[in-house]
Amino acid sequence: QVQLVESGGGLVQAGDSLRLSCAASGRTFSSYAMGWFRQAPGKEREFVAAITWSDGNTYYADSVKGRFTISRDNAKNTVYLQMNSLKPEDTAVYYCAATIQTIVPAWQLYDYWGRGTQVTVSS
Repeated sequence: QVQLVESGGGLVQAGDSLRLSCAASGRTFSSYAMGWFRQAPGKEREFVAAITWSDGNTYYADSVKGRFTISRDNAKNTVYLQMNSLKPEDTAVYYCAATIQTIVPAWQLYDYWGRGTQVTVSS
């Protein structure tokens, strides 16, 4: 059974940093791309960043480029999202997801999802 479990969310102030983790289990993900998405209340799910397990290629949304960094630890089957210089508009539930496709920003193409972790940034 495939499981993606996010952790690391919390309440921080603007300008602070957080690191989210996504622990993956239940299958071999070497052919997958892993993505982070977020969804704020009343808004659509939004792509944040993605990475391929195999070679570590990355892709970012313009809104987080230069502030967020996605990485993976193959030995631990874990993907990370380092978030720096957080802004109140980054407040959302952050989800980890996996797709057999190459890196894609469309959430509809992701096959597996975690339950999410809340990130709240106060001004």
